[in-house]
Amino acid sequence: MTVYFNDNEPYVAEWLKNLYPKADVDSRSVTDIQPQQLTGYMRAHFFAGIGGWELALNMAGWPDNLPVWTASLPCQPFSTAGLRRGESDERHLWPIYRELVIQQRPFFLLGEQVAGKAGIEWLDNISADLEREDYAVGAAILGAHSVGAPHIRQRIYWAAYSVRDFKSWQESRGRKTRRVGREHQPVSWDEPWQSALSKFRALDDGVSRRVGATDAARNAIVPPLAAEFVGAFMDVAGL
Repeated sequence: MTVYFNDNEPYVAEWLKNLYPKADVDSRSVTDIQPQQLTGYMRAHFFAGIGGWELALNMAGWPDNLPVWTASLPCQPFSTAGLRRGESDERHLWPIYRELVIQQRPFFLLGEQVAGKAGIEWLDNISADLEREDYAVGAAILGAHSVGAPHIRQRIYWAAYSVRDFKSWQESRGRKTRRVGREHQPVSWDEPWQSALSKFRALDDGVSRRVGATDAARNAIVPPLAAEFVGAFMDVAGL
């Protein structure tokens, strides 16, 4: 299985190369990616950060032979910590990502965005875009505290399913996909945040731990929570 990661933060890209040496790590801006360059990848992670979505997929037992894209699109245009310029913000990169999706048509899409009024409006807009392309879209607002993390950190987790393309793919294969075993998580989220972050810094990925590592960890998704969402989605989709 070939995995693709995209993140234009140099430190994060180097981290990903060490964590996933067999994957292809692309440090270009998403605006520079051509659709044909994504052909052949079973998993593609955009705005990948430190690879939390890949870990979440493995924790949930996502089948290796089932194509999926993930994207944690920039939250600053919609976050309470930002200026909330919304779609007028130059960091609103959904239109760029949408075009890649339209051209490559992955069977499944997964992502997350900040909760709140602006995030829900964002979800409404991307849902309309995807539904025009024959994707069904669902979402849930989940908090990190749901998996034992010592902070609430609510996020919108969303998933999209191309019923037409997936059904055709299943028929061409003559069989259904099968969920694989779940992967053990390297860090327990039932312990204090400071202790969990300390263990995260100590993971053997060959990258030194300084300010960049702390920032990357704080900006990451919570993989156990994402894994619960992925697992629920797999149940609904019959995977």
